[in-house]
Amino acid sequence: MKQALEELSLEECERLLEDNDFGRLAVVVEGRPVIFPVNYEYAEGRIAIRADPGMMLDAATLSSVAFEIDTVDVETRSGWSVLVQGFSQDVTEAIDDVSEVVRTLPVDPWPAGEMEHWIRIEPRFISGRRLGPERS
Repeated sequence: MKQALEELSLEECERLLEDNDFGRLAVVVEGRPVIFPVNYEYAEGRIAIRADPGMMLDAATLSSVAFEIDTVDVETRSGWSVLVQGFSQDVTEAIDDVSEVVRTLPVDPWPAGEMEHWIRIEPRFISGRRLGPERS
């Protein structure tokens, strides 16, 4: 059964970003794309992620990144995805008002570890698509 593919509005994309807390952060490491599963919080038009020191934090500091969330139902061949393209930075010690607000967001990482660093993503482009039965 073929499904209809529809573009999501910016408002719907932002609602989905606000209603979820698990996504994938795509960065470039030594010229190769790498994707990390992460927990996040979306508020006031930006994404907050907590991280330990390492490859993801290094690659996401002062970089262009992609961030994606989705859901899929294999049985019905339906789902949706939201893609955020933007600029990220480590704001752990930043003293600007926006970074201070980001560090108060309730990001709850699933992996063990201190996750003492804060990554802030400032979206430049947000888009989304839904695959499902055609709507009349």
